[in-house]
Amino acid sequence: MGIYVNPGNAGFRRIAGPDYVDKTMLISLINERINTENSLICVSRPRRFGKSYAANMLSAYYDCTCDSHELFDDKKISGADSYEKHLNQYHVINLDITSFLSEVKSRRKPLLEVPEMIIEAIHDDLMEMVPSLPPCKTLNDALTKFVEVSGGKQIIFIIDEWDAMIREAKNDPEAQEAYLNLLRGWFKNNSFTRKVVAAAYMTGILPIKKEGSQSAISDFDEFTMIKPLKFGGYVGFTEAEVKVICEKKNADFKMMKKWYDGYSFKGVGSVYNPNSVMKAIRNESFDSYWTETSAAEGLLDFISKDYNGMTKTIAELIGGVDVKVSTTGFANDLTTFRGKDDVLTLMIHLGYLAYDSENETVRIPNEEIKKEFTKAVKLVNHRATLERLRESEQLFLDTINGNEEAVAAQIEKIHREETAPLHYNKEDSLRSVIKLAYYSYRDHYVQFEELAAGEGYADVAYIPRHDSEWPALIIELKWKQDADTAIEQILRKKYPDVLQNFGTKILLVGISYDKDAADQSKKHTCRIVPYQSE
Repeated sequence: MGIYVNPGNAGFRRIAGPDYVDKTMLISLINERINTENSLICVSRPRRFGKSYAANMLSAYYDCTCDSHELFDDKKISGADSYEKHLNQYHVINLDITSFLSEVKSRRKPLLEVPEMIIEAIHDDLMEMVPSLPPCKTLNDALTKFVEVSGGKQIIFIIDEWDAMIREAKNDPEAQEAYLNLLRGWFKNNSFTRKVVAAAYMTGILPIKKEGSQSAISDFDEFTMIKPLKFGGYVGFTEAEVKVICEKKNADFKMMKKWYDGYSFKGVGSVYNPNSVMKAIRNESFDSYWTETSAAEGLLDFISKDYNGMTKTIAELIGGVDVKVSTTGFANDLTTFRGKDDVLTLMIHLGYLAYDSENETVRIPNEEIKKEFTKAVKLVNHRATLERLRESEQLFLDTINGNEEAVAAQIEKIHREETAPLHYNKEDSLRSVIKLAYYSYRDHYVQFEELAAGEGYADVAYIPRHDSEWPALIIELKWKQDADTAIEQILRKKYPDVLQNFGTKILLVGISYDKDAADQSKKHTCRIVPYQSE
C-alpha cells in the first residue's frame, strides 16, 4: 500500500460515517465501462461539489490491497449486479493534482517540475511495493512490469482536479505541454492503455480543452455542468437527499432550497451544493459558504470583462432574469474569450450560473451565489450596475414611503430601457421589469416569483428577512387594466393571505400603463395600498 499507488480505503472510511449521503451508485456507472472502448471518463463540476469525496470512494472500492466490504455492504452499490465482480479487484493510482502544485509552490519551483514530480512519486510507490521490480527506462515501462508481476491485474486511474495544472499554468505553455504529454502517454488509445489501464476517472472544474496540444486527451467521454447526462445525479445533492438531511437534522427545507438549490439537470431535477448544505446544517445558519479559493476561479475577473452587453447582462442576472447564452465554441480555458457568451459559459462550469438546456438560458441559481454577485459588483466598481443598484435602493424607499409617482417613473424607465418593442407587453417581460427594477432586494428581502397565494399567483413578492423591519411587498404590473384594478386583483384573489403569518406589514403595489396611448408614451401609473386584513 502506497501514498498514490493503492492508497487503501482510509480516505473513504473517514467520510463514510452516519451523515454520509450515499453516492455509491456512481460506481456502477464506472463498472459498466471497465475494459470497454468507453473506459476513459472525465466529469467536471464546480469546486466544493464533492469531487474529492467521489475520488476517495472510488479508490476504496477498486483498490486490491484492502477489503472494503464493511464500507460498502450497507450502501446502495451492494445491490448492483457488478458489485462483487469489481470490488477490490484492481490496482489504483489516485492523484490529487492540487497537492503536487502546492508542493511545487512551497519549494518555489517552476510549474514545469510538476509532471516529473508525479512520475517520481508513482515510481517511488511502485518500488516500495515491489522492490524486485526490474529497472525500467520510463514510468510506463515500470507500470507495465508492475501489471505483469501482479498476474495481469490492471490499473484504474483516479485523477482529482486534473485541470488544476491547466488553470495554474495558463500562461506557461511549456508546463502545460509537459503535463499533457504525461496524460497522453497513459490515455492516448495505444498498446499501453489497452494492456495496463482498466479505466480512468478524471474530475475537475473545466472540461477538456479541444484545441491545440490539449486534444491529446480527447479520447475521454465528458460529462459537464452543461451536459452531465447519466452523471447528473452525482454532481451534487439531489432534492430527495436534501429533504432527508433536513428531516434528520430538523432543518428548514424551504430555506435550504432558497439558499442552495438552483441547478437542475434533465432526469434528475434540482441539484444542491453539497458543501454549502452540510455547512448550513453544522453551523445552523443559512449563509454564503462559497469562499474564494483562487483569483483564477473568482467572480471578479469575469463580470468585469469589457464585452458588448456584459454590463446589462450582469444587471439582468442579479435582477433574477434568465439570459440567453450560446455555449458552443467555448475553448474550455480561463483565458480564451471571444465575447460575452464565452464568459457566461465559463461561469456555468464554475457554478456561478445555472444552465437551462431546454431554453438555452442561464440564471444565478440561488441566494448564496446572488450574494457573491452583489459583493463582486461592488468590488469591481461596475459603474452602470452600481447606478442601477442605487436606483433600485431608492425605488424600495419610494415604494415603502408610498411615493407613487416616483415608483411609476422608475418602473417606466426600466421598462423602456430593458425591453424590446416586440416583447413590451408580454407577461414574462413585465415580470422581468419588476425584478430588474427591484434588483437590490437581497439586503432586506427574499424574492418570490409567481408566488402561490390565495386563489392564484402573485407576479412578484418580496418577503422581509428575519432581521429586516421593512414591509412585505406584493407587486402586480398590468397593461390591460389601470393600477387600481391591479390592486383589486390582488385583493380579489387573496394574494396577501399567504403572508399573514409572517407578522409583518404588507404593502400592495399595483402598476399599470396605457399601451394604446395616442402619444405613444406608454405612461405608467402606480397605486400603493397598505393591506388591512379582514
